Formats: sequence, structure tokens, C-alpha cells
Amino acid sequence: MPVSPSMIGVGPWFNKKIVDPLLQILRRGTEPKQLAFSAALGITLGVFPICGVTVFLCAMAIALLGSLCHSPSVMLANFIATPIELRMCNLVVPFLRFGEIISGGPHFPLTSDAMKKVLTGHASREVLLSIVHALLGWLVAAPFILVILYIIFLPCCKLLVRKFSPVPSSPKKPLHPHMEVKLKVRDV
Repeated sequence: MPVSPSMIGVGPWFNKKIVDPLLQILRRGTEPKQLAFSAALGITLGVFPICGVTVFLCAMAIALLGSLCHSPSVMLANFIATPIELRMCNLVVPFLRFGEIISGGPHFPLTSDAMKKVLTGHASREVLLSIVHALLGWLVAAPFILVILYIIFLPCCKLLVRKFSPVPSSPKKPLHPHMEVKLKVRDV
């Protein structure tokens, strides 16, 4: 018998942690551009090559950007990016190699011995330099990741906001554009 996600509890968890918060965000009338930017920002910060600091980075970005981003959307996207962050072997290596290319630094061999030194706190200068290269690679790649995700998310967000938002996507647009409001002035 095949195992379905609902049988192992993934379905209810996914609905509670991802779908329900997303629907709440959409039903509150968030602007599609702001929603797309916030989701792209949350994921971009969520793939930062040092595990455990992404929430702090998101909080700093929210504080710095203020009303330009939608904080619940940034945090939800960061939460969604967590599995990507936890499987960073997939992304640390490209960021590391990119940073090595940018800086012209030496190629760092990724061996189990080097990882053991990092985990035991006996990191050598080369290991620390490789972390700097990964950070440099991420810093240079992050704006491109942000823009690409924004371009991908914008049409999706427009569609989702149109489908789930009870109010128009912009408070500047009237509910019925062809309706005129006439004011009567009375003499007293």
C-alpha cells in the first residue's frame, strides 16, 4: 500500500504551517508587488550560507525596509526556505565556488576531515577563508536571486491576490470605476 502525505501527518502540518498563513495574508489585501518582493526577500535571505541566522537577517531587513515589505510574508517565505537552508550542501558549494572565482582564492577541497574540524571547533585558516568565500558568493548572487524570484512571484501573487483577496488589490482604485459620486450642496 502506498504511503500518502496525509497518512504520515505532512498534509495537516503543511496546511497549518504554510497554506493557512498564506491564505490569511492574501485575505488581508496585501499588494501583489509588496507580496512578491517580500516572498523573494524571505527566500533570498533564507538561503544564506550560515545556518541559524536567517531569522535575524529577516528581522533586520524588515526593520530597515519598514513598509516596503510585508513582514509576515518575509517570515513565511523564510520558513519555507528552511528545508533549502538545512540542505545547504546543495547551495553552499556553488556559493563557495562562486566566491573563490570572484576573489581569485584557492580551491578549497570539501573533505570529511575539513568538516570534522569545523564541527569540533578546530577550523583552520583555510576553512575560515572558505566560509568567507561562501559569504562573498552569496552577497554577489543575492541581488540576482532576489530579482529572479520577484519576476517569478509577481504574476503568481497577482493571481492569488485577485482570487483570494476580498478587497481590491490597491486602495487607490475605486470599487466600481464607472460609478460617479455626486455631492449635493444645500443652501442653509
